[in-house]
Amino acid sequence: MSRAALMLALLAGPALAEGPRFDPRPDAFPVAHVYPGGWEHFVGGGVAVLDCNGDGRPDIVAAGGTEPARLFVNATPAPGAPIRFDMGTLPDLRGVTGLWPLDIDGDGALDLAVLRVGANLLMRGDGACGFTDVSGEWGFAGGAAWSTALSATWEDGATRPTLAIGNYVDRADPQGPFGACDDNELHRPRGDRYGPPRPIAPGYCALSMLISDWQRSGTPELRISNDRHYYVRGGYEEMWRLDPLSPRTEADGWARVSLWGMGIASADLTGDGFPEVMLTSMGDQLLQFNDAGTMRNAPFATGAAAQRPYTGDDGRPSTGWHAEFGDIDNDARLDLFIAKGNVDQMPSNAMRDPNNLLMGRPDGTFTEAGLAAGIADDARSRGGALADFDGDGRLDLVASARRAPLALWQNATPGAGNWLAVDLSMPAPNTRAVGAWIALRTPDGRTHWREVTVGGGHGGGQAGPIHFGLGDATRAEIRVTWPGGRTGPWHEATAGQVVTLSPDP
Repeated sequence: MSRAALMLALLAGPALAEGPRFDPRPDAFPVAHVYPGGWEHFVGGGVAVLDCNGDGRPDIVAAGGTEPARLFVNATPAPGAPIRFDMGTLPDLRGVTGLWPLDIDGDGALDLAVLRVGANLLMRGDGACGFTDVSGEWGFAGGAAWSTALSATWEDGATRPTLAIGNYVDRADPQGPFGACDDNELHRPRGDRYGPPRPIAPGYCALSMLISDWQRSGTPELRISNDRHYYVRGGYEEMWRLDPLSPRTEADGWARVSLWGMGIASADLTGDGFPEVMLTSMGDQLLQFNDAGTMRNAPFATGAAAQRPYTGDDGRPSTGWHAEFGDIDNDARLDLFIAKGNVDQMPSNAMRDPNNLLMGRPDGTFTEAGLAAGIADDARSRGGALADFDGDGRLDLVASARRAPLALWQNATPGAGNWLAVDLSMPAPNTRAVGAWIALRTPDGRTHWREVTVGGGHGGGQAGPIHFGLGDATRAEIRVTWPGGRTGPWHEATAGQVVTLSPDP
């Protein structure tokens, strides 16, 4: 069967009567939060989405650049009510480029890995939206680099996660900035503390990292997306084995691709259990299909290149940053959000560059819906997240930007399909089951796969339930392959709820 036929067979589903629609919520946040700064904050500017107080409503921590990072605590009163946040309390964190939520110490409360221009930090969460710097207590060497990317996983026998940190330009290199990409770092735990970081070299100016079991071999590997603007020549998109730490090469099937790499999004689009990868860039965005562990560039006709603004009269190339898959209309087909925005005043690229909302179609292609959906913001967007902030089963959207306030749009899509969300819980140390694979099977026989990861995107990520659109289905079966490879039984669940699963004893 051809790929086109396979995609059609796997992804066909109910059509919605109307397209997606979002309502802007300009009063969602108690203050206007902007990601400002000069050259060192042209990149970064992401958000972390997490439930920091256990009330079931996602909260937001936003990078602040030269201004303080801010915590916004979800105060939305009911499903479907206008989304709003109260101001939370954080230490005075400046120079922040990105933040990622994960439970580092295994106590059940989400912590924060904070990347900065300067010393990176590990912040312990108390389960009540309080965060304390414990970098020294945990033996974490924050360094003094310009850090811009992070991913994490739990390796066998470890009581803390292994952290991969991507560094950008080495500001101390007198020959820079061009050709002066810094080395990246791997932080491995030694008991309950971290040992000295190990260099991942050479570095090619990383802007996104993702540890994923992309070959479904049971052995996660580290993908690094790099910015060609500064490595200039000789660099490429990388894949590293973690143990022993070593790069994949052309000799073992890793094809060299060079692009202005900004963000990574990963999800299984074809239903075969292998994750596809979206790489954002200046100009064409690059979607790669995963054919049982072999990556192949998607044809242009797939509709995911999003190479120029889709509205307005600026025909120069687009600049993509954060990318994220999610089922916006719950039709059981994944869609794709891409944050867009000029680096600053780069004349080769579009100045008015609206964010993309690429809707998945039954034939496996994507079609642009950003303008009709109401999210065609042309601020210099950077980070973002798709999350159900009001608890109504529809994914809402938050996007951060340089020199423009943090923005939120509430999903008001009419006629959206049914949904389920899956939350995983394990005993310490890996309480959020990072590395697990969730299989969701609907009565029509289709199976949807999602991997639990920390990393990807641009400048931030989220920890919380994994959202599935079900289309017309009112029930589904869920099975989890837990970290370590043990596969649990099928669990039947009815639509319209968050299902929490733990490994059987």
